[in-house]
Formats: sequence, structure tokens, C-alpha cells
Amino acid sequence: MDQLRTDDPRGADFTQSDDPVALFSAWMKEAEAAEPEDPNAMALATAGSDGLPDVRVVLLKGFDARGFVFYTNAQSAKGEELAQNPQAALVLHWKSLRRQVRARGQVSPVSPEDADAYFASRHPESRLGAIASQQSRPLADRATLMGAVAELAARYSDGPIPRPAHWTGFRIAPTSIEFWQNGDFRLHDRVRFTRTGDGWSRARLYP
Repeated sequence: MDQLRTDDPRGADFTQSDDPVALFSAWMKEAEAAEPEDPNAMALATAGSDGLPDVRVVLLKGFDARGFVFYTNAQSAKGEELAQNPQAALVLHWKSLRRQVRARGQVSPVSPEDADAYFASRHPESRLGAIASQQSRPLADRATLMGAVAELAARYSDGPIPRPAHWTGFRIAPTSIEFWQNGDFRLHDRVRFTRTGDGWSRARLYP
């Protein structure tokens, strides 16, 4: 018996899609409506020159045909690993929708203009925190961090808060994107799109 879920209001079989970009955009829109908190949270895996994987949760801040964008301190652990090995993998899991999306590919910095625009859109306190935080470095106590934030707040009280050069965005240009949807009795539905030149090839996968 066909176990493909039929609770998609459009009645579409996502495994027959030819466009992973459009499919991801549709799933992301549904997640934004259904997930109670941080539908754009994604696990990001990187590895440095030693090859040892590292993973953490970050927020997806942009997506289009060029790839998935997130922002961070380039001097952080993840930033240093990406400098050594500019490749990454990600997964978004939407528990309420019983879906996940995986992708992996080459990583490159976004343009300074894009980084400036996103930095300027953040809350002023978040901008100050990004400057004050020596991300991933040892910190004696919280008072030290909050003191640095207070000092910066006084310094920039009458003017714009500049984006530090080491705070930027990264784009993962996917070589593959996989969509997974929970099925009854663990008969899940999976489809993987693999980059082929300017297009994509598609393969349905066993669960």
C-alpha cells in the first residue's frame, strides 16, 4: 500500500518535484506558519584541517538559487574551520510538520554589501554584542562581557554602530539537497537533488 502522506493541502507528491529551490521555499513557508519558534533554525556541520566534524545550531537568514546564508563571527570556531575547509552540511528539522531538509556544498562569504545590510537590520543590542563578543574564545565571567557591551554602548550612543570586519555572512552553495518526510511505519519519503551543471538530477531514495 502506498504510504505517501496525503496531509499536504495541495495534494502534491513532493518527490516528483523538478525544482529543489521552489520546493524548499514552499516547505520553508509552511514551516514559518506551523513551527512555534525559530523555523529557520538549522544544524550546521563543519570540519577543520584535522577533518574532525563539529556541529552547532545557527539561524538561516537567506535562501535563493545561490544557496543558504547564515551570519557569524569569522574568527569563531566555525569561521576558522570554514577558512581551513570551505565546505559545510546543514539540516533543518520541522518536528510539527514531520519533515527535514539536508544539504551540503561549498561555502563562500557573502558580499560586504550584503553583510552590511543584514548587520544594520539587527537590534542595536545585538550589534553591540557582535562587536563585544570574542566568539569561541575563553571568557572569565559574564561581567566581563557585559562591561564590554556597556563600553561600546557609550561609545556609539550618538552614531551608527559599524559592522566589524570579522563579522560576516557565509553562503552554502549546495551540491545536493535532500527532502525527507515522515511516513507511517517508518516508510518515509525521501528525494535527493544533485547539482548537474546548471540544473539538478533527482533520485527518490529508500527510507
